Amino acid sequence: MILRVAGKGPRTRERRRDAQRRKGAPTIADVAAQAGFAPMTVSRVINGESNVRQETREAVQAAIAKLRYSPNPAARALAGAGQVRIGLLYSNPSAAYLSEFLVGSLEEARLNHVQLVVEKCETSRREDEVVRELLASGIDGIILPPPLCDSKRIHSAITRARALAVAVASASPPQSLMAIGIDDAAAAAAMTRYLLALGHERVGFIVGNPDQTASSRRLEGYQSALEEAGLPLDPALIAQGLFTYRSGLVASEQLLNLPQPPTAIFASNDDMGAAAIAVAHRRHLRVPEDLTVCGFDDTEFSRSIWPELTTIRQPIAEMSRAAVQLLVNRIRARRAGIDDDARQVLLSFTLVKRDSHAPPSR
Repeated sequence: MILRVAGKGPRTRERRRDAQRRKGAPTIADVAAQAGFAPMTVSRVINGESNVRQETREAVQAAIAKLRYSPNPAARALAGAGQVRIGLLYSNPSAAYLSEFLVGSLEEARLNHVQLVVEKCETSRREDEVVRELLASGIDGIILPPPLCDSKRIHSAITRARALAVAVASASPPQSLMAIGIDDAAAAAAMTRYLLALGHERVGFIVGNPDQTASSRRLEGYQSALEEAGLPLDPALIAQGLFTYRSGLVASEQLLNLPQPPTAIFASNDDMGAAAIAVAHRRHLRVPEDLTVCGFDDTEFSRSIWPELTTIRQPIAEMSRAAVQLLVNRIRARRAGIDDDARQVLLSFTLVKRDSHAPPSR
């Protein structure tokens, strides 16, 4: 049934439709105007077609994000052959780290119009079984955040299946997988040098989970900075942690119980750094006046404690976004008959100075 309103001419109706478009959801024409390309080009990007230059794809995706454009689900269903499904397999004890990782990957999946399946790898199940089930469900590729990025069992299962995967934040990813990360050793060395420059000569270090390659690389960075400064390595100043808050409590107590306790503690992640601050408070030590504490990752946890934590910013959300983009591009390239070699990308880190550091008071 068509309703007509008396007295409304064609121009009036056109103006009304224009106003409705302005007030309503953005259209593909709006995205095209924002990006400076034809609507057909925007359509090719949305449908994941391979014959689009990377600069064009990025400009269109930026316009989509700015306008918060979401294509019609029914229209997307018509392009079912181009649908991409990727899995994110996680088993991370740090809720703060996982939260940032999920935000980045979900946002990038939405921008690329791909389906993201998030699956937890329970400790009671074999990791390779979970991978096989994911691939059997029609998943085109898998993202592996830590600690699963370093699982040899998962790597073997993916290699045997000739599947596509991205290892995120692994310090030693296999050559057969794509990888996104930072230089953990360089980052830890930068933080240690900063603490030494403040005048700290006894810097305690809390190592991360020994099953993760990033842990040993961060320890290497700490040790190399001490060696550069001509300071002897004191094994008593190195305490084992597991990247968990509770393990940070135990390690911090161990360090502060030393006959000559450290004047600074550098923890391998923010959870353990926050635990070190809690132990200091319990011992009535002022941070940073009596004890400097630093972390690694720059998660939300580092900004929600008192004092706010000086830390190394590992771009967690950016790494997860890059992992989604890298995986989606590779999946679509493979569908087009192109099978490039695996790419391994290093992103930049930043030393973030907040309120938990100061020169030593003794």
